[in-house]
Amino acid sequence: MQSDYAKQGKTAAIVAYITIIGTIIAYFMNNDSKNKFASFHIRQALGCWISFYLLIAFANIFDSTMILIAFYIFNIVLIVFGLILAIREEQKTVPILGPYFQDWFHSIK
Repeated sequence: MQSDYAKQGKTAAIVAYITIIGTIIAYFMNNDSKNKFASFHIRQALGCWISFYLLIAFANIFDSTMILIAFYIFNIVLIVFGLILAIREEQKTVPILGPYFQDWFHSIK
């Protein structure tokens, strides 16, 4: 468990992982308070959703169901992992791509 700032940003952090629209809603929910915990998970969720759509578009080029399923599973695991971390009030990056998301979206505060 984290400190009070994690509890205050928990709702926005959880909403961020519920579709790309949830990420946008969470961004505006956190726009005034600038909670560090919520910002961390908004960056993670935004990266997960962008990679989801990019990898699915990339997989469609190959016209292979197996590649498409593999990318779906990879992205769903990232999103569910991030959601579980947000629910548990932990500030850890998602596997493999998480540190990159924090770097790429550092302007989200």
